[in-house]
Amino acid sequence: MGETEEPWDLVVGQVVAPFGIEGQVKVRPETDAPDRFRLLDRVCLELPSGERRMARIEAARVSSKGVTVHFQGCHDRGQAEALRGAWVRIRQSMALPLLEGSYYLHQIVGLRAFTVDGRDLGEVTEVIQSSANDVYVTADAMIPALRTVVKEIDLARGRMVVDLPPEETREEAGP
Repeated sequence: MGETEEPWDLVVGQVVAPFGIEGQVKVRPETDAPDRFRLLDRVCLELPSGERRMARIEAARVSSKGVTVHFQGCHDRGQAEALRGAWVRIRQSMALPLLEGSYYLHQIVGLRAFTVDGRDLGEVTEVIQSSANDVYVTADAMIPALRTVVKEIDLARGRMVVDLPPEETREEAGP
C-alpha cells in the first residue's frame, strides 16, 4: 500500500480546549508516549462532525498537564475552539514501535478470546484502562491484561488464549 493510500486510523490524542489567544490547543494524549507529538509533522484531525482535515504541527509542548499543540493556520482562539473534540489521528506506519509482547488497543479490540481449554468467551469489545492493569471486556468475561492470565495473542488469527480464574467469567444464572 503506498503512502497516499494508507489510512489515518490510529488515534493519538483528542483536542480538549483552546489554550491562550494565539490558536494553540490542549490535547489529551491517547498514547503512552506523549513526547511523540514533538516528532510529528502532520496529522489528520477528525472533527466531531466527522469531517477530516489534514493539519501540520508547527509546535508541540509536553507537560505534566498534557500536550499543547499549535497547528499551522490556526491563529486565534476562535479557530482553536472550532477544533474542540477533534481526534488527532496518524497512520499506522507513523506509530512508535512497541516492545515485543505489547499491543495497541485497536489491535486487541475485535480479537476472539478463548480459555486454555477451548471455551469461547466472545469478542473483545472494549479495553478498560486502569492504573493497575488494562481489562479486556467480552460478553462472557472481564480479562485482566496480565501475562499470568493472557497466555497467547495471535493477531494473524484474530484470537487470544487466556487462563482465567473462575470468578472472572460471567456464568449464566440458573434456577
